[in-house]
Amino acid sequence: MTVSRMRTPLVLTAGAIAAAVGGHLLFGDAAQVIDGFSIDSRTVQRGDLFIAIRGDRFDGAAYAATSLAAGACGVMIARDPSRGVHQEAARGAVVIEVEDTTAALQALGRHVRLASGARVTAITGSTGKTTTKEITATFLSARYHVYRNPGNFNNHIGLPLSLLDLRARPDVAVVELGMNHLGEIRRLVALAEPDVRVWTNVGDAHLGFFSSPEAIADAKAEILDGATSSTMLVANADDPRVMARTTAFAGRMVTFGTATRSDIRATRIEELGVEGTRAHLRTPDGEAEVFVPLLGIGNLQNVLAATAVAHLHGVPLDDVVQSAAALRPARHRGEILKLRSGVTLVDDSYNSSPAALMRTLEAVGRDRSHARKTAVLGEMLELGAFAEPLHAECGQAAVKAGISRLVAVGGPAAAALAGAARAAGLDDDAALHVGTSAEAADVLLASMTPGDLVLVKGSRGIGTDLVVQRVKAEWS
Repeated sequence: MTVSRMRTPLVLTAGAIAAAVGGHLLFGDAAQVIDGFSIDSRTVQRGDLFIAIRGDRFDGAAYAATSLAAGACGVMIARDPSRGVHQEAARGAVVIEVEDTTAALQALGRHVRLASGARVTAITGSTGKTTTKEITATFLSARYHVYRNPGNFNNHIGLPLSLLDLRARPDVAVVELGMNHLGEIRRLVALAEPDVRVWTNVGDAHLGFFSSPEAIADAKAEILDGATSSTMLVANADDPRVMARTTAFAGRMVTFGTATRSDIRATRIEELGVEGTRAHLRTPDGEAEVFVPLLGIGNLQNVLAATAVAHLHGVPLDDVVQSAAALRPARHRGEILKLRSGVTLVDDSYNSSPAALMRTLEAVGRDRSHARKTAVLGEMLELGAFAEPLHAECGQAAVKAGISRLVAVGGPAAAALAGAARAAGLDDDAALHVGTSAEAADVLLASMTPGDLVLVKGSRGIGTDLVVQRVKAEWS
């Protein structure tokens, strides 16, 4: 197997940074080499440049002196005569003054992205962004040195911070682009200037910020902005909203899905419940059988998207199939935990949306190895006026999937989920509504028995990971 070699890292000096962001080197040596960057005084490392981001409720400049004392070699601050860094505190340190520190961070991130020479793949979609990013980076790592942005560093602050890491000059960078308002993807695309753009799907996440799924699709379509004939797009052929907005794409498009017209296509799909999926894979590089040990058909779609990116980068299909079989879920993103007495815990507590929950319930419903299935479902946030009807649909879907006991956690929308489950056939004492995850854990643990399958899924704001912790502590 041929793996490329890392290139000489980029070196950034204080003077070069000031020039790249249109700032002024107020104090310090222009030749000072900057080793790293931080926007949080609590995590500053020796040699970092602390960038004092100003937000609606805070001003990072208030922590500039603290950052210098913690070992930062310098600070970047917004021009403000009333709140600069005192000359005594800055003596010997670099101080770069700019008009707007957020804009300067973005300009510096874009500067490093272009200077790095890395090929950038950017991923957006309503669900599966982070998982698709991780799978894509894994597939590409078979042949390249790959950078992936950490966690979900996918907004106007996190993305440019990630782009600064391209100083290491990897061959390929895989990043995700998030949004909950119109115009945000457009801004991120302008920063990342991706060579390959991946659009996974259009769903109902963040529906509270938009008038309809069509409006969400229009916002996600900003991933296409600024494309040229050399730009490549990976698009979901199974999603009509995606395909309707890619007809005029200027570059090369590769599609994925189960549709007959897909370039990367899964056929003969065998869903194995919590164990994953098997499918026959058809690609321009050949055909193969693939096993995906991740929960649900949604993760098969994520693998297909990543396979399309691997195809565009010349990664052999055999390497893709081998990497797919070794995939493991990220923490709290569909983890399958085998506990004592035959209990299986499906930890999908990181986040939730109606579309993602429906797919997860379908996957759990196909499991045949557990006599009883319980679901602890946290309220899904940012759905606005659509919240209660969408939660009610999920309550009905839970019963259809064979969930025998349900605990809904949160406010009125969660109550609607439990109410719909009761209306669909669950007994009153089998479809419960509680206000907090602590209460949900108490209810769940009081009723769990050996051999149960327990699904825990919910938005981060509801904190259903607490339920996971309690179950692990009791049944490990």
